Amino acid sequence: MNNSSPANSNQYKNGNGTAREGYYRRLFRRFILLTLLCSLIPLLLVGWGINNYYTRFARNRMMLSFHTKVENHRKIIELFLKNRVSGLQVIAKTHPKEYLVNVSNLAHVFDILNSEYRSITDLGVIDERGRHLAYIGPYNLMDKNYSKAFWFKEVMKEGVYISDMFMGFRKVPHFIVAVTRSENGRKWILRATIDTESFRSLVENVRIGKTGEVYLLNRSGIYQTSPRFSGKIMEKASQPLGKPCEGIEVRMEDKSTNHAGPPHPRQLIAFGWLKQPQWMLVVRQDYSEAFNDVNHANLAALVFLVLSACAILIVAVFITSHMIKIIKKRDLEADGLNKQLMQAGKLASVGELSAGVAHEINNPLAIILTERQILMDLAKQSPLLPRDFMDQFNNSMSQIDMQIQRCKRITENLLRFSRRTKSVIEPVDLNEFLCEVINLMEREARSGGIKFLTDLEEGLQTVLSDPSQLQQVFLNIITNAIDAHEGKPYGSIRIRTRNDSAKAGVSITFEDTGCGISPKNLERIFDPFFTTKQVGRGTGLGLSICYSTVKRLGGDITVESELGKGTQFTLFFPYNPPADLQKDIEDVHTF
Repeated sequence: MNNSSPANSNQYKNGNGTAREGYYRRLFRRFILLTLLCSLIPLLLVGWGINNYYTRFARNRMMLSFHTKVENHRKIIELFLKNRVSGLQVIAKTHPKEYLVNVSNLAHVFDILNSEYRSITDLGVIDERGRHLAYIGPYNLMDKNYSKAFWFKEVMKEGVYISDMFMGFRKVPHFIVAVTRSENGRKWILRATIDTESFRSLVENVRIGKTGEVYLLNRSGIYQTSPRFSGKIMEKASQPLGKPCEGIEVRMEDKSTNHAGPPHPRQLIAFGWLKQPQWMLVVRQDYSEAFNDVNHANLAALVFLVLSACAILIVAVFITSHMIKIIKKRDLEADGLNKQLMQAGKLASVGELSAGVAHEINNPLAIILTERQILMDLAKQSPLLPRDFMDQFNNSMSQIDMQIQRCKRITENLLRFSRRTKSVIEPVDLNEFLCEVINLMEREARSGGIKFLTDLEEGLQTVLSDPSQLQQVFLNIITNAIDAHEGKPYGSIRIRTRNDSAKAGVSITFEDTGCGISPKNLERIFDPFFTTKQVGRGTGLGLSICYSTVKRLGGDITVESELGKGTQFTLFFPYNPPADLQKDIEDVHTF
């Protein structure tokens, strides 16, 4: 028996099938690429835009926050120094020199000042020649003369002076606040030393993260307070100084800088100049820490984009695979329809040819048959003919009659193939009908060691069809199944019936254990005059007649086969005949 489904399968594995698989792979890649381009590019553009906007917004907010912190801290330091200056000015204006040079009075004033500020180390009254007139503090400075000190000249000139950090006679970093007053045309100075640790704690009180540091520089670039990481008080800073200006400047400083000093990562730097004294307040923080939240947000956005891209890729692969499967299915269906169309065209063409050939053969056969009968009648009227001649004559006439009958059977098959006979539709119990066909063929099958195995579904629904045409189809298929066991000592033919409610019909399966069909012959098994049997044993019309008959009855026929193992034919018949067949029947009844 023959097979068509593996034929389709093998076709896709070889030749045209290989080209189609390559086409499907290219189509799959194009669909994936197109989906990714249409999905990922907008996603990446939107993600980039949102990230860029958020990063710029967050950076501006951070810079503004940095700016505000430095501005507020600068005001605090300036207010601290201004209060110390104001305090000294009030004491100098409200108390004459004669009162303050009294040590007990000066100590009383010192206690009053420290009770409010708690940041003055000592207090002294100095005359216009730089000599101490009175002193309260932890150092022995009464014998010191400050006439040559840089701060003495400045305070005598300006009237109010805040010095830079210097060592002086005490040999420790400190700075002073001094004011002058004139009495009777003579100036004297009230000087206070600011507690260095108190001032440092005020300046360095702003702790910005783990990497932030705050310090003061004078116009010469000398540290006025100790930085947290980069140096010590009274040392020269490596940071370049610009000209004093108003306002706060915030900028980025990369790893590679033009000034000498210890290496540091990229940093965010803010600085502003104090008005009096002209010190520069500097605040530094590592860029990575300052923008840590922004970096975390960017990382989260990146992870989201990657996950979204992966999700899009997975969905695209799944959807594209499903689309390719649908396209493959539609292509297979289209191939099947094309095959059926080609088969129908072949059958129509061969049918017309067969009818003409059968007619042309029948006319000579009738003449030959008539001439044979005349010769036999003449021989009977001539009793004197030799006996040997008559024996030979009778054998020749028998051989002629045998060949005529053979030609007659061939022409009858041709006419049956080409003729669209009117069907007689009636209810058919396929289980019972198949049992009758099996009884007809059982003796022939048993002679070849072949037995029938049946698996007939109980309660099988009857179909409206043509019993005579069904019998012809079943006999042809069973005959082919028996012939497929040639050369085998035994075998079997299994027949199975099933209701197919989804298609509203009955499926019948004929499965044999014969020799099977080679893949190269699978596509041709329904072609007219195609046969693999020996010459004289088949006309090649059996399966073509089966195919056209099943299709005309509204059914379908498919085949599966494996060479050397057997073949399986599956037939499907609907419960009700197709509309065109019913119309033909109604036309016949009307006529």
